[in-house]
Amino acid sequence: MTDTEAVAWIDAHVERTGEVEEMRVRPWATVLRAPTAAGPVWMKLAAQRTAFEVPLYRVLARAAPERVLTPIAVDVERAWVLLPDGGLSLGERGAGLDAVVEAVVSYGRLQRELEPAVEEMLALGVPDMRPPVMPERFHEALAAAGGNAEVAAMEPEVTAWCERLAASPLPPSLDHNDLHPWNMLDGPRYYDWGDSVIAHPFAAMLVPLGYLQYRFGDEPLERARDAYLGVFADRGPHAELVETLELACRVAKIARTLTWDRAIRTAREQGEAIDPDWATAPAETLERLLRPGYLD
Repeated sequence: MTDTEAVAWIDAHVERTGEVEEMRVRPWATVLRAPTAAGPVWMKLAAQRTAFEVPLYRVLARAAPERVLTPIAVDVERAWVLLPDGGLSLGERGAGLDAVVEAVVSYGRLQRELEPAVEEMLALGVPDMRPPVMPERFHEALAAAGGNAEVAAMEPEVTAWCERLAASPLPPSLDHNDLHPWNMLDGPRYYDWGDSVIAHPFAAMLVPLGYLQYRFGDEPLERARDAYLGVFADRGPHAELVETLELACRVAKIARTLTWDRAIRTAREQGEAIDPDWATAPAETLERLLRPGYLD
């Protein structure tokens, strides 16, 4: 793969009006920007461990085109995707509480629309973080975090959480796994799916509700939580849904730990230096299981 090949691929699908810019380089993906008369386009070149994101865009665009960016072009073999510009994210715009709550609710609707596609998404390589496999993932996360006796002692409790989630009437769906306002667009629409996993649907609320609690406080957090749960009101009484959401967010910390570990391993395999903040992220994320709050 060379920059020349990437530029040639862009040129095969759009008519550029200027030079291609390298906007971001990370071990898990490189992002290029190219100007066109109709606005900029964005090319993402995914690494092997996040290559599933490229064909995943096709599934998302088929199931809910109004909630995602529909690709201009996809090359599954090379893990390349070319996307239209989605405008400024909610984070870049400094969007307020109402816009973020709307995006959280709309994401719940997307999850319901994606329920029939779970097996297809797993076949693409989207990591499996469904409740029945999470006790095994807990052991993997402990190893990735370098071991922690206090967290390891939580194994019976974590197993019980997973069993309760597995018994939930809610089927698994797509957890974006990094659903903050900088990955939300007007519409609302969503992008940057490289961290996504298949999990209990409520696991997807760990990041956005944590953001809302940090920025706005507990009352707006509860408003957003209840609005999101309204999408699933036919699946159980509200109090039970709240309890399930809290369990799912606790278990989601395990998936987040493994996402950090995947990024570090990708960097090592490519011979890249490890950012000091990344090096400690798996351990710090897993240790969040020890905190009393489900979003802490």
